[in-house]
Amino acid sequence: MHCDPRFARVREVFERHFADGEELGAAFAVYKDGELVVDLWDGIADRWTGRPWERDTPAFVYCCTKAVTAAVLLRLVEQGLVDVATPVAEVWPEFAAEGKGSVTVEHLLTHQAGLPVVEEEVPVEEFDDLPAIAARLAGQRPLWEPGTAHGYHALTYGFLIGEVVRRVTGRTVGELVAAEIAGPLELELWVGAPDDVIERTARLKAGERPRRAPGRAERSGMEIVESADRPQDAQPTGRPQDAQAADRPREARAADRPQDLLAEIQRAALDPASLMNRALGNPAMHRLKGGANHPVILRAGWPAAGLVTTARGLAGFYQGLLAGDVLRPETLRDALRPRVNGPDKVLYLATSFGLGFMLPSLTFTMPSKSAFGHSGMGGALGLGDPERGLAIGYVMNKMADALTGNLRGIRLVQAVYDSL
Repeated sequence: MHCDPRFARVREVFERHFADGEELGAAFAVYKDGELVVDLWDGIADRWTGRPWERDTPAFVYCCTKAVTAAVLLRLVEQGLVDVATPVAEVWPEFAAEGKGSVTVEHLLTHQAGLPVVEEEVPVEEFDDLPAIAARLAGQRPLWEPGTAHGYHALTYGFLIGEVVRRVTGRTVGELVAAEIAGPLELELWVGAPDDVIERTARLKAGERPRRAPGRAERSGMEIVESADRPQDAQPTGRPQDAQAADRPREARAADRPQDLLAEIQRAALDPASLMNRALGNPAMHRLKGGANHPVILRAGWPAAGLVTTARGLAGFYQGLLAGDVLRPETLRDALRPRVNGPDKVLYLATSFGLGFMLPSLTFTMPSKSAFGHSGMGGALGLGDPERGLAIGYVMNKMADALTGNLRGIRLVQAVYDSL
């Protein structure tokens, strides 16, 4: 392990998480102005076998994948193969069905397409057939007028953008990541892991579940739980009482007062038919033994939630962005310009996005307004900060009970900034 003395407090926080029993296995890496100043790992990669976490142990990091997929698409923009203002149907004609002819590539990147849910249940046999899942989405009608609102496309983001990439290049997101990003930069980073990587990948474990945790999706397909059992929470209360408020959209009503927002999130988390759970639960990873630990998921390379990486590989990706090795500096600057901000129709909490990258918000809490990146279900985190020259990656296998982020990652990131 390595930790520059300037960042000693980061190591202290990392070690305290293990001492307090908050981590099972984890790794944390930081680049500062292009130098690897923190490279820490510890714990158990597989609780069933006792296999230790090694320097090259990768982990499945769920939605951290979206930033990598966005970079692949933006590289095609740089090459003149597609434009973010281009209607998706120009490269994918079938997508124009059900009134989607005006939906643009930018709408896909910013969660504005109105397609956060695959309406028909995706059979297990189709989990690794990404074009087939994309075809299901092409035949759907948007749940809202594209471009008028945003809602987190937790899984569909990847199937949609992945199909645009395939139509333009004839290759998958995972193939382009390997050939143009991970390979040239020598990063331990795969969107669709090969068998030898799967063998050494950490096995995810469900974390403890506080009884009234906001942002939880009950029985969500995104959760990695090897048992289907869940504690039954009390039904939340706290709806707005005035008739005028009740006439407004639910997410607008909930945003008025924190207790109303919390009640709406809890209500959605308990409702299997809610937009939140439908967006998170199809394709349903939990139908496979071990959920996201299953080789089918690790190998499939879903472009929204399929990344397998080490902390060093994830931090290295953001270092590549900051250095101009992944995207041109002007492309990255434009991608970080806020496109949407405010209440999210799927997550309820405020989210903020540039072109595929999360920006600071309630769901991406950062010590710096110049930070960008993406979190993953259960706590994984990747971020860059061009103003401070920081690139950070955090991966772990003990899942937090939250849709985005966890306190361990937040503490580590705060310790990095406190060390500057």
